[in-house]
Amino acid sequence: MKARMNVVELAPEAYKAMLGLERFLHSSTLPGSTLELVKLRASQINGCGFCVDMHSHEAKKAGESDERLFAVAAWREAPYFTDAERAALALTEEATRLADRGEAVPDAVWEEAARHYDEETLAALVVAIATINAWNRISVTTRMVAGSYRQA
Repeated sequence: MKARMNVVELAPEAYKAMLGLERFLHSSTLPGSTLELVKLRASQINGCGFCVDMHSHEAKKAGESDERLFAVAAWREAPYFTDAERAALALTEEATRLADRGEAVPDAVWEEAARHYDEETLAALVVAIATINAWNRISVTTRMVAGSYRQA
């Protein structure tokens, strides 16, 4: 597999803007482990090999356990996640699959997330989901190669 183009080189200002979102997220009240789980789950749904690879490695480097990383795709059936993380993962799935559902982001999913996160943290969670979906779309469209960020 070969990348179609390098968006970082061709649209540096857009890349810098996306990095600004990442800085915001890392300074927000959203727990870092939840942020990585959200990034990994959305990337799995979107079939973004580059991002799945990156966020698996980043989460592992940050101390995430193998059991939790292996189970993200099946989080509903795995005992490794807190209720708050489950709420974040459910919201991630609904917001990532907007066109696949009759009711986009059902009230029950939103209310469960709101039960676990204050408004500021919930806002950061929404931004995190939107941001990783944007990254996924850039990476999938340009065919960024899994693992290539570690070789740069």
